[in-house]
Amino acid sequence: MLSASLLSADFAHLERDISLLNQSPIDWFHLDIMDGLFVPNLSYGFPVIEAIAKYAQKPLDAHLMIVDPDRYLERFQNVGTKYLSVHYEACTHLHRTLTHIRKLGMKPGIAINPHTPIETLSDILEETDFILIMSVNPGFSAQKFISHTYNKVARLKEMIRQKGLNCLIEVDGGVNETNAKALTDFGADILVAGNAIFNASNPSAAIEALIAHTVSRCH
Repeated sequence: MLSASLLSADFAHLERDISLLNQSPIDWFHLDIMDGLFVPNLSYGFPVIEAIAKYAQKPLDAHLMIVDPDRYLERFQNVGTKYLSVHYEACTHLHRTLTHIRKLGMKPGIAINPHTPIETLSDILEETDFILIMSVNPGFSAQKFISHTYNKVARLKEMIRQKGLNCLIEVDGGVNETNAKALTDFGADILVAGNAIFNASNPSAAIEALIAHTVSRCH
């Protein structure tokens, strides 16, 4: 699956870019939520999220790069978020947070930074629907892909298999046409792409190229 990151969209023409995605074969709209504390950057708040939700015709996939995410879970439910990931590094009581997300009717996900070992998730995998592996340091777009992500994806896939779970693996950061196939070959189920789509001369063709790599792996 492909989740398009709106952080790389043209915010002066946001409705246009959302319309392009609505008419494309992408699966999710990816929302990068930054607070300037957990990560050294700010992205956008609820007025923009509400505007996106108004026009988006695909599920909202919100990635909370914020401290104390529990304060905002109900607000993300209210705007219609379907997939909500919180950072392992930001949650003191991760099990409780994931349980609350699920009770609100959303699919809970765990995001992990590049330096966080996959093995730390062993005792919490049963409580989540997907793991978001950051393949760049969170906080800024257009960063270089960290190559050891491939190994993390493979190790996580094996952990999921051994436990007999249906947990999905999402990868975010530096995803493009050159690494999409390798990521899916190693076991990624969802790829997040922003610059690879919106900075392309033909965003629709860029989406088709990314989708082609993921489809070729599935077949």
